[in-house]
Amino acid sequence: MINKLPKLADNHKICIICEGNEEYEYLNRLIELKVWNEQYEIKLVNAGGNGNIPARYQDRYQNGTDELVLVFCDTEKKPHEQYEDIKCKINDFHGVDNAANEVIMFGNPCTMQIISKHWTDEILKSPAKPVNAPLIKTYTGVENYKGRADQIKQIMKNITTENYKNMRKRVNNISKDDSVTSSSNFGLYLKLFESEDSSWIKEINERIE
Repeated sequence: MINKLPKLADNHKICIICEGNEEYEYLNRLIELKVWNEQYEIKLVNAGGNGNIPARYQDRYQNGTDELVLVFCDTEKKPHEQYEDIKCKINDFHGVDNAANEVIMFGNPCTMQIISKHWTDEILKSPAKPVNAPLIKTYTGVENYKGRADQIKQIMKNITTENYKNMRKRVNNISKDDSVTSSSNFGLYLKLFESEDSSWIKEINERIE
C-alpha cells in the first residue's frame, strides 16, 4: 500500500513564543486559516506574560527541535521598559547586539494594533483595553472588551482569509520602528511566512549566532 501521508520531515519547524492569550489565539487563528505557506510547520508557545518571554525563548532555542524561534509581543506604552528588557535579554543570550530585532514580531503599543487592521485603518495609540473597547465592539460585536478568553475567541471568529489580505496591506503601511507609537514589523514576517523560498530561516539564524 502506498503511504499517502505528508512528509512532515520536509516541513520547516518554526516556534513562536507568544506573550499571552491574545497573541496565541490570534496566531492560532491564522494557522487555522492556512494563509501561510504549507512548508512551514509553526508551533506556538503561550508565555503567559511578557516577563516569561526571555526564559521561554531560551528554553525553546536550546531545545534544538525548531529551525527557528521567534517572539510575538507588544511594546506597551513608553518607555517600553519590559519590552526593552526582553530585547536586552535576547541580545545577551545570543551575544549579538541586534539579535532581538531579528526574532521579535511586535505591535506598538499593543497586539490589537495588528488585529484591528483586519477591519479598519484606524490607528491605536493606547494599549488600554477600555480605550480600545469601542472600536473592538464596532468591528467584532464584542462588548466591553477586557481580554477575557471568551471575548478573544469571539473576536477570532471575525478573522477570515479575506480580511487577512486587508490586514496585510494595512500593516505594511505603518511604521516598522518599534519606538514609534502605532507601529509594527508584523508585515515583514507575513511576507516570509507566505514565501516559497525558505532561505530566510537560515539567514536569520546566521545573523543571531
